[in-house]
Formats: sequence, C-alpha cells, structure tokens
Amino acid sequence: MDVTQTTAAAATTQAASAVAGSSSVISADFETFLKMLTVQATNQDPLNPLDSSEYAAQLAAFSTVEQQVQTNDLLTTMITQLGAMSMAQLSGWVGMEARATAPAFFDGEPVQISPNPARLADQAVLVVQDADGNEVQRYDIDVSTDTIAWDGMSDDGDSFSNGLYTFHVESYADGELLRTDQAEVYSRITEARGENGDTILVLEGGARVSANAITALREATDTSA
Repeated sequence: MDVTQTTAAAATTQAASAVAGSSSVISADFETFLKMLTVQATNQDPLNPLDSSEYAAQLAAFSTVEQQVQTNDLLTTMITQLGAMSMAQLSGWVGMEARATAPAFFDGEPVQISPNPARLADQAVLVVQDADGNEVQRYDIDVSTDTIAWDGMSDDGDSFSNGLYTFHVESYADGELLRTDQAEVYSRITEARGENGDTILVLEGGARVSANAITALREATDTSA
C-alpha cells in the first residue's frame, strides 16, 4: 500500500471510530433519558399528573439535540476526510522539485533560479546571500525570466560551502535601481506537514513554505547521471 492509500485509510478509520463513539454516547444518553421519564411518570402526583404535552416537548427537545450532535459528527467526518484527501494528494509531491520564493540548499550541485527582473529594466544583477544574510556574490545576468543555474563557485574559482542561500535580483534602468526582488528557486520537497490549518512543505536543507506559495512543480533532476 502506498503513502496516499495509507493516509486516506487511516483518516477514514479515525473518522469512522469517532462517529461510532458518538453514536454510542447518544444511545446511552437516550436510555438514561427514558429511565428519567419513567421515574418521573411513576412518581408524579396522581392528583396533578404531568401533562402529556410536556412529555412530547421533552422528547422533541432531546430529538433536536440528538440530530444536532449527529450533524456535527457528520461535518467533522467530512472535514477529516477532505483533509486526508488533501494530504494524500500532497504526499505525491514529496521527492519532486518545487519552485517558490525560498532559500535554496547548495550541496555542490547547481541551484536552478527563476529570476524576475522588472519589465522596464535594461540591466539585472543577481545577488547571493548566505544563511546569515551576508552578501557573498553578485554578478550581471540576462534581463530575462528564463531559468538560470548558480554553480556555487566564487569569483576566485572556489566552491561555496554547503548550506542555504538566498537569491535576489536587482533591476536597473539607465543605471538607476528600479527594485529588488527575491528570486524563486527550485528545491526538492522532503516532507509535507499539516500545521494550523495550512499545509507546510519542507524543502531540502530545512526551508519551509506554504503549499499555496508553490508556483511550479517538476520531476526531480537526476544529478547522479
């Protein structure tokens, strides 16, 4: 059984158990309610018996509460199953490469970057920062949105240390800085988590992004070839 089937099956089983538990509670409460009515009828004042309409009102009130509880259980089950479906679908993303505005992990292999220079720019500069926010490199790139590869080599020809790096694109027009934007990068997804109603994707190197922030997906590049 694959991860998707396991996740969905577990959630369905959990939801079914919750409904069964609630049904047992409702059944026990109803039996208790009937016993209370029996005792009430047995011990009522024969000179001032309880009006039958009061019995009907009490039964109607209990029936309303019972229906409300069952409706809430049904909604809870549906929400649980929908959440399981979403997580099951996202489990298929693990191992793929996602494009997002996030730090990228450099391990000696080139980092794929999607620059986003300003439309009016005539010059674009890629600025590389390490995990501490220190600028470690900058150089001109084409004024284009085509994906580029950062090889992790310094201007002296030495390889940068393994770790997380952030990339910004400075857009210039006639020598004047128009804007600075963080560039999107491709990173391998290692885990999908549900946190506070949101689905968080953990990327290689530990960077975390919301699933809603992913702008593209692709099969992971085989770097062993």
